[in-house]
Amino acid sequence: MDRLWAPWRSKYVKSKKDKGCIFCTKPKQKKDKANYIIKRRKHCFAILNIFPYNNGHVMVAPYRHVSDLDDLKKDELVEIMELTQEIIKKLKQILKPCGFNCGFNLGEVAGAGYADHLHIHIVPRWQGDTNFIPIIGNAKVIPQSLDDLYKRLRTEKK
Repeated sequence: MDRLWAPWRSKYVKSKKDKGCIFCTKPKQKKDKANYIIKRRKHCFAILNIFPYNNGHVMVAPYRHVSDLDDLKKDELVEIMELTQEIIKKLKQILKPCGFNCGFNLGEVAGAGYADHLHIHIVPRWQGDTNFIPIIGNAKVIPQSLDDLYKRLRTEKK
């Protein structure tokens, strides 16, 4: 059996969590730059993951606090998928990844850090992006700052 080692994630696991749901509180603060909200739509928004698995790790979530795909209204579901598609196109243009991992972690047992508010993860991948640094050095190399990525995702044309 193969194992995916992600020791850099221990910082997130051990960190003190914000009170409440980040997918509810961050959009209400109207501080998109400080909160790394890169796109807003009528029913959903895209936000950079501040503890990314890889450079360019984005999450798309509805504004409405729902935990199950069955609870989404049709217009929310369509808009989430359209925004996911738009973010992937933009990441392809800016970061030129070889592929993506995209998906929902539905439920705490499935790995959802915020199990009560569903969101889709978009994780760019590159050939050879797994290496020895996380294992030997207990560190993950993220080659771009969140501030720089935020700026590029907000300003570069589609």
